[in-house]
Amino acid sequence: MTSSARTAVPASSPAAPSAEDLAFTRDLGAFVTASPSSFHAAAEAARRLEAAGFTALDEREEWSAADVRGRRFVVRDGAFIAWIAADGADAGTPWRIVGAHTDSPALKLKPNPRLGAEGFAQAGVEIYGGPLLNSWLDRDLRLAGRLVLRDGSVHLAATGPVARVAQLAVHLDRQVNSEGLKLDPQRHLQPILGLGEIDPVALLAEDAGVDAAEVVSWDVVTVDSQEPAVIGARGELFASARLDNLSSTHACLRALLDLADADAETAAAASISLLVANDHEEVGSDTRSGAGGPFLEDVLVRMHAALGGDDASRRRAFARSMVLSCDAGHAVHPNYPERHDPVSRPRLGGGVLLKVNAQQRYASDAVGAAELARCCEAAGVPMQAFVSNNALPCGSTIGPITATRLGMTTIDAGITLLSMHSARELCAVVDPRMLSQATVEFWRP
Repeated sequence: MTSSARTAVPASSPAAPSAEDLAFTRDLGAFVTASPSSFHAAAEAARRLEAAGFTALDEREEWSAADVRGRRFVVRDGAFIAWIAADGADAGTPWRIVGAHTDSPALKLKPNPRLGAEGFAQAGVEIYGGPLLNSWLDRDLRLAGRLVLRDGSVHLAATGPVARVAQLAVHLDRQVNSEGLKLDPQRHLQPILGLGEIDPVALLAEDAGVDAAEVVSWDVVTVDSQEPAVIGARGELFASARLDNLSSTHACLRALLDLADADAETAAAASISLLVANDHEEVGSDTRSGAGGPFLEDVLVRMHAALGGDDASRRRAFARSMVLSCDAGHAVHPNYPERHDPVSRPRLGGGVLLKVNAQQRYASDAVGAAELARCCEAAGVPMQAFVSNNALPCGSTIGPITATRLGMTTIDAGITLLSMHSARELCAVVDPRMLSQATVEFWRP
């Protein structure tokens, strides 16, 4: 074997991430850890926004012009909307909207979750979204979400590692490696909680500090308990759960906070800088807090009315507005290169991803692509394009849904991932910060 053949890392490899990149991505890890469910993600975003001087608004209350100007945010279930509006914002001011989503594929606790067989206590779950089911096997899992009590109060809860979906041993499935793993979602994916009788809701109630007998309903998912980690020979990779799509939610939230710290009044004068992070994207978005629901439009209509506008002026403002939809996309896979377009080969560490699809599964068009190129150039970060192999239809995002509801020019963008929809995904350390930097420039047209 020659010396060059033994070289593990080619000489042309990118340099190690900068200290700024590492700090940013480690903060992403902290955000992921604090956000085991969409409800926790919205709460963590609210905590960070309040710390930066943003004020919460209540959807049940009337909003005046003074209420909607400045730094504001609204939380609806597992979704949130935050914005910066200058003191001079009025009915003629358009929006620059950045969108993401807070949910990720998972196993979700059923209404009657107590199961048991062969002396084991188990939790009854159903499939949420489109997870890579095999990735949930033999992982130490937490339970996380919200509990609703008899009095109507809502409490967030997250256990430690209490569950595991145990795979059948190879001795009892001799063909698994040659014929592939076959999982029945009903029979094979019910997590083990322990031995004997165990109530999963009681575990959550204990964490929340409430009486389990008072819990009447819940929205709870299973969560990989392994901490996010910087890995790779040069520390250039980042492994974590829920990068789809907390990577975008975090990057865009950091961009809004950076904008507020730097020149909020100047940046917000020409347009209202707004971030929406919807829930339920992984299951179609058609909920009250999803992109297919009324949340964003409700807030925009109320803001515009508070600023003195009417239906006609709002439609004019919509026509002058633009949306940047941020969601993770696929990097070319070294073990499956044939699954990708032969020319468009997005890379981990290759910069902000423009997502394009002729069937409009992504909303990007030429106008939007040019705008994203402007943002990346202004931020000093590279841009790359994703288009599917024609034989493999792509997924979709909140972008086309938002464009359809509001009629605004919309761009679909994000960072590249490997192992998308796995219990643990992979990105490049440098990419989340580049997306955040480009997002700041989107808010500075």
